[in-house]
Amino acid sequence: MSKGKVVLSYSGGLDTSVILKWLLEDGYEVVCYMADIGQKEDFEAAKVKALGIGASKVYIKDLKEEFVTGYIYELIKAGSLYEGRYLLGTSIARPLIAKYHIEIAKQENAQFVAHGATGKGNDQVRFELSYYALKPDIQVIAPWKTPEFLQRFQGRTDLLNYAAQYGIPVSATLKKPYSEDENLLHISHEAGILEDPATACAEDIYSWTKSAQNAPDQAAEIVITFKDGIPVKVENAADGTVHTQPLPMFQYLNDLGGEHGVGRLDMVENRFVGIKSRGVYETPAGTILMAAHRDLEGITMDREVMKIRDQIGFKFAELAYNGFWFAPEMDLVRLVIDKANEGIDGKVTVKLYKGVAYPVARTSPMSLYNADLSSMDAEGGYNQQDAGGFIRINALRLKAWSLMQTKKLAANKKAAA
Repeated sequence: MSKGKVVLSYSGGLDTSVILKWLLEDGYEVVCYMADIGQKEDFEAAKVKALGIGASKVYIKDLKEEFVTGYIYELIKAGSLYEGRYLLGTSIARPLIAKYHIEIAKQENAQFVAHGATGKGNDQVRFELSYYALKPDIQVIAPWKTPEFLQRFQGRTDLLNYAAQYGIPVSATLKKPYSEDENLLHISHEAGILEDPATACAEDIYSWTKSAQNAPDQAAEIVITFKDGIPVKVENAADGTVHTQPLPMFQYLNDLGGEHGVGRLDMVENRFVGIKSRGVYETPAGTILMAAHRDLEGITMDREVMKIRDQIGFKFAELAYNGFWFAPEMDLVRLVIDKANEGIDGKVTVKLYKGVAYPVARTSPMSLYNADLSSMDAEGGYNQQDAGGFIRINALRLKAWSLMQTKKLAANKKAAA
């Protein structure tokens, strides 16, 4: 008798293929779901493999466009970097994957969803918090936290033996001695030989970006146009390339940025579960757009609004990294970010050279920059004598503090005598 229907997030790799067979063996009907968010995979081959193992149905969802417009662009508008460095390439992909996982579960009238994330990482949290937020009554099967599964599969050898036992096809190529996760925004490399933070990452690990040494000696110059903080056009005057559609534009920036070595990051970060981990990331397009957007804010965003946006952006990164994309506080954060990006319109010229995305010029119809006020050579309606009063007012509390410190020092000397 069937235990019910489960929708499994499936990649076609060893782990999820074994999980698929294990669920079937345990008495579940299994529907497989694959999300195309830009990873270079043969989805049709994976579908054939899943059906061959015993899946009753396989869904393949092309989510690339939505990933760019509904998730990556939100990140760019927020100006968010987790722990001041990481562009959240894996983090913001997970809620999108989970969203359609739940939609398929509803469509299939399935009681269960299952995933292959381990019990040590962040992804289990991101997936499961999203599931519960979108469908509170869903039941989650997480094999790597299930005692029966853990007893049966102690490691990779057990997985391979199980695959051989049931005739599950396994790639003939040797597994890389580290793990990778790829989508439109980035490719990450971690674990295995990268677990020693004192060991430099070998050059052959990088797959999207050239090293600075091997990048072209001639800089590329592009102009990026924004509307309300969203990139709407990329132009390369040197070769006439123009892109206005989100997905082709983002893919072009990935290719161009990678050619010029832009977007590398090697860091140790704090996972939500309390473990430190080392990650090596390549995020070309995200790095370029983040630099350009931040630069445009310099002439279009009010100073005090920018301070608040920076605080909110920090919260955005924390919520996204920790799996709270569908939480009420994230709704509030995104509303504030949308408001802050009203009027972030204009063009930024960016040079790409030897691993750096460097904004060199910017213009905006919403510019707050006043050349006359800023100029050292023109009065421009600014009375320099007014600065004296401004400084004296701001100095009042500093004078009061200094006098108090003098009194305290005198009192201490008197007591010591």
